[in-house]
Amino acid sequence: MNQFHAGNIRNIAIAGHHSSGKTSLAEALLYRAKASDRFGKIADGTTVCDYDPEEIRRKGTISTTLAGFAYEGNWINLLDTPGILDFAGEQLSGIVAADTVLITVSAKSGVSVGTKKAYDAAKALGKSAMFVITKIDDKDANFYNVLTQLKTVFGPTVCPVVVPVLKNHEIGSFVNLIEMQAYAYDKSGNAVPQELPAEISDDKEYRLEGLKAAISEAVAETDESLMEKFFEGEEFTQKELIDGIHAGMNSGLITPVVCTSAFTLAGVDMLLKEFGLLVPAANEVAPAQAVCHEELEEIACDPDAPLAALVCKTVADPFVGKMSYLKILSGKISSDSAVVNSRTGAEEKLGKLYTLLGKKQTEIKSAEAGDIIAAVKISALTGDTLCAPSRVAAALMPAFPKPCYSMAVRAKQQGDESKIASGMQRLVEEDPTLTYTQDPQTKEMLLSGLGEQHLEIAVTKLSAKFGAEVKLSKPQIAYRETIRKKVQAEGKHKKQSGGHGQYGHVIMSFEPCVSDTLVFEEKVFGGSVPKNYFPAVEKGLQECVQKGVLAGCPVVGLKAVLLDGSYHPVDSSEMAFKMAASIAYREGMRAADPVMLEPIGTLNVTAPDENTGDIMGELNKRRGRVLGMEPAGKGETTITAEVPMREMQDFALYLRQTARGMGSFTLEFLRYEPLPANLLTEVIASLAANA
Repeated sequence: MNQFHAGNIRNIAIAGHHSSGKTSLAEALLYRAKASDRFGKIADGTTVCDYDPEEIRRKGTISTTLAGFAYEGNWINLLDTPGILDFAGEQLSGIVAADTVLITVSAKSGVSVGTKKAYDAAKALGKSAMFVITKIDDKDANFYNVLTQLKTVFGPTVCPVVVPVLKNHEIGSFVNLIEMQAYAYDKSGNAVPQELPAEISDDKEYRLEGLKAAISEAVAETDESLMEKFFEGEEFTQKELIDGIHAGMNSGLITPVVCTSAFTLAGVDMLLKEFGLLVPAANEVAPAQAVCHEELEEIACDPDAPLAALVCKTVADPFVGKMSYLKILSGKISSDSAVVNSRTGAEEKLGKLYTLLGKKQTEIKSAEAGDIIAAVKISALTGDTLCAPSRVAAALMPAFPKPCYSMAVRAKQQGDESKIASGMQRLVEEDPTLTYTQDPQTKEMLLSGLGEQHLEIAVTKLSAKFGAEVKLSKPQIAYRETIRKKVQAEGKHKKQSGGHGQYGHVIMSFEPCVSDTLVFEEKVFGGSVPKNYFPAVEKGLQECVQKGVLAGCPVVGLKAVLLDGSYHPVDSSEMAFKMAASIAYREGMRAADPVMLEPIGTLNVTAPDENTGDIMGELNKRRGRVLGMEPAGKGETTITAEVPMREMQDFALYLRQTARGMGSFTLEFLRYEPLPANLLTEVIASLAANA
């Protein structure tokens, strides 16, 4: 059993903008805590957390990785999450599992889209947060500019705890404002105590006294007795500061700011120390919310309560099998536990359990509330809750981002279809933001995700893990055909080749109507066409409307009426009348002013206010009709529009670029409308090429 109890467990997700130093910080923390015996580098592909071949090749994180280690009497579960927006689902999985979000901010680049998204996700899920200003050793780093930016963007909860001492734009030492002690770092990253400096920054905008007062004021907000002491002008003790920041983090009133250099290890030891002092333990955070017997209840982090474990993430591995990250919300879990999946109601017996340090797995017999572990070869999916049979409850799981970018999938080699389907199923189980479905209209298999890179990597994984290679292409648009005027047409099928011949003759009218399927009627008088041939005529037409006369697209909005005809007592047959109906159909459709229809969708796009003008201009270029706008809060606006689906295939990429990752949209099919005449030739040519 992992010997640590909830009071000594810290679950921390590292999140932030892409390339803000998340994985490097995780590597420095693991190395400094002696959990890793070598200091890996992203450039060399030797880090603990980025071990997937695709991560090594791309030199960036694409999936959340768990790294658990012991440090000074505590067990730290680090979750290194991706910052690339295409992998927002992976980041969400990591934040759901964690109790605290460590948000990395580059001292060179400052607050970015990923910073805001990580902070918003932490707050939305009720997690405590801490900012780590990274890359402090960079020649273009500016800690105090970034600190000012953090205060401006995120408000008065931002509270510096460790700050650098700058002289001629060079870092001389770091000051821990809780201890009021300065430290310099040698080449090995070891701290050497220094005297407190008189000035801490070249521009003298920030001073030690002011920073210490800011901490005291923030701490005073957390407790009435501390507020009284603050107003009386008394200084807080070091313990009061630590306890106050600890309580303030847990309640969301304080967001500490520290600084580190993963490259030189400067400040990493102080950050590790703060994990034990400032970061809330697993049993101090708010209880998880769950639905039990259709009622909402709380699940406290209690090892003596019935088991409840949330599946936060699933990893598909063709060799190990499916591995699931479990956040134990309450109770104890062991390798022979009998559990119930609250979603399916099915009972399951657990196999082996592990703690993870990147790809290194250490088998354990059991673990208890507050811990994050891995279980292999269980059938549960991400978001499921595994429970003791005595209390079956479904923990609430936030909704994952919906796929917004789709590509058609085709096998590179014939015969690989079953292998592709099997591999895709495993990838979809691993990633809830990925879907693999068949378009009911075009019959194409569609792979949908959060962006171009997302699908690219999914296809690479499919090839590397499951040996199935596919080609991606733009999805076909489900066009339709219809008619615009009423016509009458005749169809006669007559064939005599000796012996029994074929004879069928129909006179029909075709007219527009409001229907997605063929409407068939008969108005035959006098028995010119016997009733037993009516079904054959209808069947012939049902087969015909699958292909229109313009581009071979299905026909909608068509009403066909059988008016008259003739038959032969010997040569007439059902097949002959089917053929006659198809001849009448072709003649009638050509004469009835046929037109192509394109699908129109309802678009709801939410973006920052400053981008609404650009987006509306883009929608006009894409033949969209803007119906309205309304405020969405937090400086954002929602635009509602009707847009042709053929123009929206790459809209997700456009919106991400224009709104710098802060936009989102939904697009749902609404109706069909006539295709503009100037596009008809282009559409017919594209459909012929894909036929």
